[in-house]
Amino acid sequence: MTEEPAVRVRGLHKRYGDKHAVDGLDLEVARGEIVAVLGPNGAGKTTTVEILEGYRTRDAGEVSVLGQDPGTAGRGWRARIGVVLQSSSDLDEATVTELVHHWAGFYPDPRDPEQVIDAVGLREKASARAGALSGGQRRRLDVALGIVGRPELLFLDEPTTGFDPEARRAFWDLIAGLRHDGTSILLTTHYLDEAEQLADRAVVVSNGRVVAAGAPADLGGRNARQAMVRWVEDGERREIRTDTPTAVVAELGTRFTEIPGLQVLRPTLEDVYLALIDDDAAETRAKEAVR
Repeated sequence: MTEEPAVRVRGLHKRYGDKHAVDGLDLEVARGEIVAVLGPNGAGKTTTVEILEGYRTRDAGEVSVLGQDPGTAGRGWRARIGVVLQSSSDLDEATVTELVHHWAGFYPDPRDPEQVIDAVGLREKASARAGALSGGQRRRLDVALGIVGRPELLFLDEPTTGFDPEARRAFWDLIAGLRHDGTSILLTTHYLDEAEQLADRAVVVSNGRVVAAGAPADLGGRNARQAMVRWVEDGERREIRTDTPTAVVAELGTRFTEIPGLQVLRPTLEDVYLALIDDDAAETRAKEAVR
């Protein structure tokens, strides 16, 4: 990785009337890193990504993408990024092959379009018109158009919406291959297992600001959070939160030959994510009440 990050954002702000869509957000993506941005609808994820892509202006803040300000960067900079939007419906009369080959012509060093069609699993639909594709197939085409230019930085906004489980896992393999080639990736997704599978770091955004950031395995202090030990005793469900679940199970083992209904549960990424969002919502309500 080079010293300069692929993305560097400091104090980003964007308002729509009285609504603060992005409220002092900080974000960084290192070269060759995959960062997943998580958050509920309306958190400011898409607005942030559109500013980084140069599609939307900002009200305040410092933004550097591949060393340039996306608000003023030119065509040479655009050839270095790839974008997969949440949805697209243009050029429905063109075929998959026509679109991927056409898009490849926009870039100085594109991938082989036929290899890209194979990589996204659209070989059997290569001659189909874009307007005739299913929702999942259209998303695969969107991904193909986003990666055919061999981007240094790839923006993926909800890329696997509409994918079946097999297609999602094939897409994950594709993204892992891009990362291996050194592509930096900024991913927004509602699928927490996708973030856990792909991302080096996850960033949780709520109310236009970052409320937590870190590796998915320890986001929000996940590794330090207490485990839940559950069992059945005297016909009733019992449970205890503890920092030492092994000791609790050992103690139970002195009372039971086989511990009935034993479960040892640690917080999942979803548990941590929901707790962070709930905590931020409660904090926001408290501040509004003071006002």
